[in-house]
Amino acid sequence: MLRPRRLHLTLAVLAALLVGLLAPAAAAHEERPVSFPDGSGSVPEHRGGEPDLLVCKKDRKDFERRIAGFPEKLRTRNLKLFDRCREKGFEHLQAAVDAVDEPGMNIAILPGLYEEEPSQPKPRGACARLKAPDSQLGYQILSYAQQKRCPHNQNLVAIMGKKNLQIEGTGAERTDVVVDAKYQKLNAIRADRSDGVYFRNFTAQRTTFNSLYVLAGDGFVIDDVLTRWNDEYGFLTFASDHGLYKNCESYGNGDSGIYPGSASDINNGRGYDVPRYSIEITGCHSHHNMVGYSGTAGDSVWVHDNEFDHNMGGASMDSAFPGHPGLPQNHAKFERNLIHDNNEDYYRHVADGTCAKPPAERGYEDGVVCPQISMPPGSGIITAGGNWNIYEDNWIYGHDRAGFFLSAVPAFIRGESAWSKQTDTSHHNRYADNRLGTDRAGREKPNRTDVWWDGQGEGNCWQGDTGASTPRTLPTCGERRGDVSGGTDRLAGEPAKLAQLLVCADYDVQARRLPAGCDWYGARGIERIEMQLALGTAAVLALVGGLLWWRRLRHDRLATAASAAGLAGLGLDVAGASTGLTATYVPAIALLLMAVWWIGVGLALRRTGRAGFGWVTVALGALTLLDAFDKAVWMIPWIPLGPAWLRALLGVVWVLWAVVATAGRTAEREGVTVRTDETGPAPAGAEGAPA
Repeated sequence: MLRPRRLHLTLAVLAALLVGLLAPAAAAHEERPVSFPDGSGSVPEHRGGEPDLLVCKKDRKDFERRIAGFPEKLRTRNLKLFDRCREKGFEHLQAAVDAVDEPGMNIAILPGLYEEEPSQPKPRGACARLKAPDSQLGYQILSYAQQKRCPHNQNLVAIMGKKNLQIEGTGAERTDVVVDAKYQKLNAIRADRSDGVYFRNFTAQRTTFNSLYVLAGDGFVIDDVLTRWNDEYGFLTFASDHGLYKNCESYGNGDSGIYPGSASDINNGRGYDVPRYSIEITGCHSHHNMVGYSGTAGDSVWVHDNEFDHNMGGASMDSAFPGHPGLPQNHAKFERNLIHDNNEDYYRHVADGTCAKPPAERGYEDGVVCPQISMPPGSGIITAGGNWNIYEDNWIYGHDRAGFFLSAVPAFIRGESAWSKQTDTSHHNRYADNRLGTDRAGREKPNRTDVWWDGQGEGNCWQGDTGASTPRTLPTCGERRGDVSGGTDRLAGEPAKLAQLLVCADYDVQARRLPAGCDWYGARGIERIEMQLALGTAAVLALVGGLLWWRRLRHDRLATAASAAGLAGLGLDVAGASTGLTATYVPAIALLLMAVWWIGVGLALRRTGRAGFGWVTVALGALTLLDAFDKAVWMIPWIPLGPAWLRALLGVVWVLWAVVATAGRTAEREGVTVRTDETGPAPAGAEGAPA
């Protein structure tokens, strides 16, 4: 026999299977096995002075046209640098990078368009025949040695093993220097094992993966750089430490504008108080992407004073993709960010076939975005399996779905099969002191719901002034981090929400598969899985309950009144699902009416001599009443599964028992008159009763 805790864990894992078994294989970002840096580095500082190496195009008339509007001092400097560059400089950035022969060198890129023509051709010779595994997106997962030997198989500009290198544009603004991959390479610029790299004042664009990629670096800065129009990411930093993004911008990306994936996991095992963060992101603007910010294993990232707007989702972090060191995600800190109006609908470009065209023909420059993964659009901050995250003092407003979206992710989805880990995500996330539904000027711009939570996890808490939320009642954060009022520790989320997540996960951009039944992709009304579940459940219960009343209880006044209440509750439940009132008190009222139904019918059944069935019915009513209390008044803290799970399981037993009870011969057909008033059945020998 399973011990109680093991039984609870078994049930939780079975519940988690609802989300994961049919979910598509992860393919967002596949990289060679890589370890975190040892943490001995530091965030590099910008170096002024004259550059060591120069990069420019040779057309003087074109160059003078580009700098004509610059302030006089900057224009004069660029003219001097241009003259020097024509004598001793390079026409391509890669050539300058290759000429770096010692740490601490500076490369200046003069205004111009850099398409890096020598790097554009497809690989030839030995580089065309590398032995390496293929990713699910079709590119090869190359080792560091292979990247170094064949740097342009995947990269327009490859920076391999250079230390403390600074690359800076000399224009008046970041669009004066443009590095353009023309959709011919996975990455526009890749810095691999290049500690201390500093990027400043330029634009990188148009790749089949991401514009600027920093991998396995201890120390990097991305300063005043723009990335745009990529299949996946604008900025991708992976397995890196001592990083700083500042004053950056990104838009038009199929995954996220900013992606600090697998940031160095320096705070694993700690609580809210940590000595430092591995990556800082500040002053950046990420907009018109699938999501503004994302981080699979985005650990120990400090995100503050940024703006994420007009994406499908503002920011997300998750533990949903295997092959990312540092899982499960933990210890991100978001504060003083503007996260608003993230309601774009880019799935339509998948549905109409636009995203099936070659990247150069999709119209990225005209606003097309091809979403690479499934996500709930209309959300401010999404946490899909993360722990010890802090969300404080942010402005979250104008979202069509939810300001905050929190769900758990079982460990087998990231490739870990140990049973003890299956419920190890969505714990101790703190949402406090945020401005919900109002902008900085104090204007009301409400979120449709402030919180959507599947209910799983320990120690999660929200501020006390949240508006419409699901569940309607939430654990409340105390003044000190770690203080929680009404906290819960549940091993599985609500069954209806898990069913929704299961349906919505079945998305594949390559196959143009948009799950039917999920409103993330445009399902409405009866098409939505929530509506189908509510309507199907109501139909079964109304049919079985109606037949039970007609065959056994139609002469009982208590049963008749209770059945009427139950019918009203079922109707209200369907109405709530169809009109999106799940974040109000409507679901709890519907449950309350159904609880009255089952308790009344159960008491009536006991008087007919069906004591066992009657007690089961009363118990079902009591669980339904408890579920209503849990959803609308106070989340019960001492139970590993929500009342909805027990109610659903007992409900199946009740339906089967009711069918059996209804299908039997009635008492009248047996020659017995059953009285249903307070005196109980007629005694033997009475009129109409057998002698």
